[in-house]
Parts: sequence; C-alpha cells; structure tokens
Amino acid sequence: MGPKAISNGDGRGRGGVEKPSPEAGARVRGGERGGNGPGPGLRGALAAARSRVGEMRKKRGAKIMVNFQKVCVFCGSNLGYRKIFSDAALDLGQELVKRKMDLVYGGGSIGLMGLVSQTVYNGGCNVLGVIPTALVPIEISGQAVGEVLIVSDMHERKAEMARRADAFIALPGGYGTMEELLEMITWSQLGIHNKPVGLLNVDGYYDSLLGLFDKGVEEGFIKLSARNIVISANTASELIMKMEVLNIILC
Repeated sequence: MGPKAISNGDGRGRGGVEKPSPEAGARVRGGERGGNGPGPGLRGALAAARSRVGEMRKKRGAKIMVNFQKVCVFCGSNLGYRKIFSDAALDLGQELVKRKMDLVYGGGSIGLMGLVSQTVYNGGCNVLGVIPTALVPIEISGQAVGEVLIVSDMHERKAEMARRADAFIALPGGYGTMEELLEMITWSQLGIHNKPVGLLNVDGYYDSLLGLFDKGVEEGFIKLSARNIVISANTASELIMKMEVLNIILC
C-alpha cells in the first residue's frame, strides 16, 4: 500500500502524494565551523549575491529563486539532557517562521521534532510530517501537527522528505538524525540533488563529526569539494543566512 496523508483538519496542510523522483545535478558548497554570528563579510556576500540576482533578472527576465521555501529538518525524538538543545530547536522554528519558510520533518510530536514543528505551525507556516507506519504509535503523541504523510518504511520516508524540501538542516540528534544527514550529503556528492545541507552545531555537539569529515579529507577518503557540501554554524540565523548566500550564488 502506498503512502497516505492525514491532516488535523484546519486546511493548512498540503495534500497529494507522488512517487519520489531524484533531481539531477551537483554543486560544490562552502562551509565552515562555528562562529558567534554573521559578520560583515557574510552580510556583504549576501547583499552582493542579491544584487547579482537582481541584475540577472533585469537583463534576462529570468525567474530566479532567491531563497528556499521548504526546509527539511532532521532532529531527535528526544530533548537531550540540556536546555540549550530545546532552545536551539525553538530558535530554528522561529527563524523559519520569520522567513515564512515551510517545514518538512520526520512527523513526530515528541522531542526536538515536536518543538520545531509546533513552533513553525503556531507561526502560521505549513508543516508536513513524513513518518513510517511502524513509528506512528511511538513518535506521535496526541494530535498530529499540521499534515502527516504516512509511508511504508524508512527508505520511503527519506525519499519523500528529500523530494519535498528545498534545503536540509540537522539539529542535534542520535543515530537516525546522523544517518539522514549523511545520506543527504552522499546524495549531493552523487548528484542526486543540488540542495543546501546545513548542520546546526549547537554548543559544539557536532564538533567530533566535523572533525571526522576533516580526517577523511586528510586521509584521502573524502574530496575537499565533498567536505564543503556541509554548511555549519552555531546559531539558526547564521546557518540559514549562509545557506541562503550559497543558494543565491549557485542558482
């Protein structure tokens, strides 16, 4: 049986189910660790990129997507032991609302997933959760947030999330979050998609993972261009700004 959608009935969700169809094309992305906030260099790059897009529109009359509209967020179904992780999830949700971006996520109503989805939904943006049948009783507690698309398995879940999103962001999480993040990085490396992949490195949570990527480059297992697929920052506002800069420059 194919995927089916359920909604909370307020009409804000988006219905319709299609089979996943990977997009072609690859691109190289720049990324760096950490940072306490966007500096003048980053703001200047964003302004220059927007100006360039404006000039291209005038010259060619082209329709260019200045930023992405649907963000897929990978994150834990647990809250973690420290409040800083919950605060980061709430902050990311607020940043998406501020930019009027819709959310695609794993469909759960608990943990960091629940915080992000409820924040975006309460802010008036669309929320689509994609969840396998087996996880419905485990990860959905009470009423679903926004629209929920129930699929057959984890593979279909990831394919649907990837197809429906314009960009990907990973919050702190466990094995599942990391596996989803790494698959999107791999798909980008293989040219299956050309969408920005961001890592919200809350309080250095992903320092060791980023260090492992660097070790892979050093030992000859990861190309530098592939290492740069991952864009990282310590705060949601800085991360989204970096991803927008890259998206504008490469679109």
